[in-house]
Amino acid sequence: MSDIKAVRVDLNADVGEECGQDAALMRCITSANVACGWHAGSVATMRETIRLARGHRVAVGAHPSFPDREHFGRRAMELPTAQITDMVIRQIDALAGIAAEEGIHLQHVKPHGALYNVAVRDRRVSDAIARGIASVDRSLILLGLPGSELTAAGKAIGLPTAGEAFADRAYRPDGTLVPRTEPGSVIEDPTEVLARIVSLAERPGVDTICVHGDTPGAAELASKIRAALEAAHFEVRSLLSAGLGDERAS
Repeated sequence: MSDIKAVRVDLNADVGEECGQDAALMRCITSANVACGWHAGSVATMRETIRLARGHRVAVGAHPSFPDREHFGRRAMELPTAQITDMVIRQIDALAGIAAEEGIHLQHVKPHGALYNVAVRDRRVSDAIARGIASVDRSLILLGLPGSELTAAGKAIGLPTAGEAFADRAYRPDGTLVPRTEPGSVIEDPTEVLARIVSLAERPGVDTICVHGDTPGAAELASKIRAALEAAHFEVRSLLSAGLGDERAS
């Protein structure tokens, strides 16, 4: 079961990756997944992105990744369990510290790229991620594909979770994402994205929809997605305002 009522949906985007669309994206999204410097971004970029989010009343979350700037965090890496937990802790801590200086409490954590995709199916990795999040702040919401090992690991350790759908990615029949190495894995045609967006939001367990900040035309696409969802009578709201506020630790 999902933690959030289906009539409400969050619209998130991966930001702080220096792709040039963050300012425009903030005008229409409700949650921002901020790169923590390991696949993209820097301390200065994190601070700038948090300030942008604060100015637009967009909730902020950490977007930790494998240590892989060369491949933008989209190359799977075989790492020891303890190292995965440690790198998640370090990235969340880095962003949370800057956020606190700016008067912001982090809302969520969404693993990035290959770390996310590996965790969807590999319970060892997903458990390591969940332990890292829990050691920093048990009130942080863990984002993952509905029914995946990632959300299962979060639930098992007592973290609030949110199921995520991807507006601009193709799916396999089993509900996992088509790898970016395969043709057609990224949907760049806005008409195709908009044609399926309401059905994505209506899928069981979906609480948030992602638009990748490095997708061409991401900001314009996110604006159209939000309009389509609101026209279909969805409340587009951040995860906490959509029903997880009571999960916050005191």
